[in-house]
Amino acid sequence: MSVIQIESNEQFTKLTETPFPANNKLIVLYFYTKWAEPCKSTNELVSALSHEFRNENASFLAVDADINNEIVELFDVSIVPYFIFIQNGRVLEELSGDDPKKFVQILDQYLCISSTLFLNAQQGDNVNNHHHFRNSDSEDSVVSQYTAESEYTDEEINGQNEEKFDKKLSKLVQAAPVMVFLKGSPSEPKCGYSRQMVKILRENKIRFGFFDILRDDNVRKNMKRFSDWPTFPQLYINGEFQGGLDIVKETLEDDPEYFNHALNIKSTPKAKNL
Repeated sequence: MSVIQIESNEQFTKLTETPFPANNKLIVLYFYTKWAEPCKSTNELVSALSHEFRNENASFLAVDADINNEIVELFDVSIVPYFIFIQNGRVLEELSGDDPKKFVQILDQYLCISSTLFLNAQQGDNVNNHHHFRNSDSEDSVVSQYTAESEYTDEEINGQNEEKFDKKLSKLVQAAPVMVFLKGSPSEPKCGYSRQMVKILRENKIRFGFFDILRDDNVRKNMKRFSDWPTFPQLYINGEFQGGLDIVKETLEDDPEYFNHALNIKSTPKAKNL
């Protein structure tokens, strides 16, 4: 599939706001400018990859940052090249800089996930996953705002099917590099502990996904068993349980760079300012 050049907001909306399930297609947004030198080689890379992955599980959308101001502001893009990976309306990851190796690694990772989700949908999987991407406001501009809402059948949590349910929870805790299971949402926490956890993540400029456990009682009950932790919020990084609010606070006191270490964050490649 060739790269689709975005010419208008209407075209962009039509291509990115397809109602769920929309076959779980991966959307790769590529922000560029014609004058930025790093974009020249990146243009060739994106074009080549768009033809290589012809399994129709990915759409490559090129956004000229100089003429699509509203889209640039929507995603708070300030440098080019810049990539945003989206699936079912959920931002999976963002990447800045002309690092072809890193870009290909991320693309391969999510294309594999996309293929798996597509097969599950075709086979009538019991999970009904809804992912919503929401426009950011100023307070949330430092985080990727998305939520994964899942409904499970009661049979999946009874006795012999507990293992199957745990597999689904295992996928849920890996929905984003940093996942928080809390009461409410980051913009409207329903308890003081959840509010404090969100504040900590924002203060450390950590992008995170969240799951509102009040919206799914099955997940709320079983996450306690799955994590072996009786309260919320619960924090996961790269699919690994980190603890509740008190544990996170204590860990940060001992290691102010805790999040960077846990995420194994390295310096990002240089990119040209807009």
